[in-house]
Parts: sequence; structure tokens; C-alpha cells
Amino acid sequence: QVQLVESGGGLVQPGGSLRLSCSASGSSFSIYAMGWYRQAPGKQRELVATVTSYGSTNYADSVKGRFTISRDNSKKNTVYLQMNSLKPEDTAVYYCWNSGNSWGQGTQVTVSS
Repeated sequence: QVQLVESGGGLVQPGGSLRLSCSASGSSFSIYAMGWYRQAPGKQRELVATVTSYGSTNYADSVKGRFTISRDNSKKNTVYLQMNSLKPEDTAVYYCWNSGNSWGQGTQVTVSS
């Protein structure tokens, strides 16, 4: 099974930016759709963005125009989430996902002044 490891979370002020990375082990990275989900305290996990194996993207309405998902199918086997214009309501644990139903351990993003 593919292992996913996230990095890049942290504390940022409202209006700031962060870039999350998710590195995948294994040689079949390019065949999977990849995505980011998030879970805020007391709330259900929700979809943030996905990218298919050929690069088609999809975003939650709440992040459209602010977040960008991308992937590198070369040796890096990595998917990224560029988050701009961050808001306090973006605070959550962000999880990397693939369509083989693998999940990362999560990385905390906190938006606060």
C-alpha cells in the first residue's frame, strides 16, 4: 500500500500563505488521483481539493480562488497544496489522500493573529 507523508503545516496570520506537501512511496503514484481533506475540531472531515492522474482539479467552494493543488509525477511523487489568503476558518488538520484509499497522518494548519 502507498504511504503518504504530509509536511508544511504551521501557524500563520490571516491573509498569509502556506504550502503543504505530501510525499508518496511506491512506484504507482502517477495512476492515482490525489487530494487533500481537512478536519476542524468538532467537525467532519471534508474535501478540500483533488487532482486526477492527468491533472484535472476540483476544489471545495470555500477554497476556490485561494488554494491550488498540483502534483509532480516525476521522481518526487509529491502532491502540493498552495494556500493563499488564509482565513481563521481554514484552521484544521489537513490530510493527504489517494484514490487507492491511503491516508497520511495529517498536518496541523492554524490561522490566527
